[in-house]
Amino acid sequence: MLPKAKEIVDAADLKMQDAVDFLEEDLKNYRVGKATPAIFNGVTVDYYGTVTPLNQVASVTTPDAKTIAIQPWERSMIGKIEKAILDANVGLTPSNNGEIIRCVVPALTEERRRELIKKAKAQGETTKVTVRNARRDGIDLLKKAQKNDGLSEDGEKDGEDELQKVTDKHIKAVDAIIAAKEKEILTV
Repeated sequence: MLPKAKEIVDAADLKMQDAVDFLEEDLKNYRVGKATPAIFNGVTVDYYGTVTPLNQVASVTTPDAKTIAIQPWERSMIGKIEKAILDANVGLTPSNNGEIIRCVVPALTEERRRELIKKAKAQGETTKVTVRNARRDGIDLLKKAQKNDGLSEDGEKDGEDELQKVTDKHIKAVDAIIAAKEKEILTV
């Protein structure tokens, strides 16, 4: 493959990989019936007037499979952290003993499991659309390169073939990620 075509394919591959990485990161935030500190990734706390991620003002651990313990580095932050957890609407109710905030992760109902699977599949489809858009943009760039930059017709076709292989690889990765998440959600 010619350098110009390879450059276009590599740029599209990077965009596709970013979309897949975002999907993986987003699915970590799903509460699936077992305790994981990732549930609080989106929670921010008002730390002396500055909006700060929870993991920067407290230690978040999982002492067992159903409990998440949050140990603030400053005792005065307990109330603010509890309020932030409630405001974030992560589906957990915090309780504290004056030093540690505990959140018990309830078992998921069958209905909630189905909702999460539906939501995960929708995220997967959105990611696939992003991957296909990156392919389309890459093909457009290859056609422009053929027209304006002197890329040969064979070079353009080779680039399109390579772009399709990269797209198929990323679509397969999205399907695998969604299947794994679905299995995790359904595991009681």
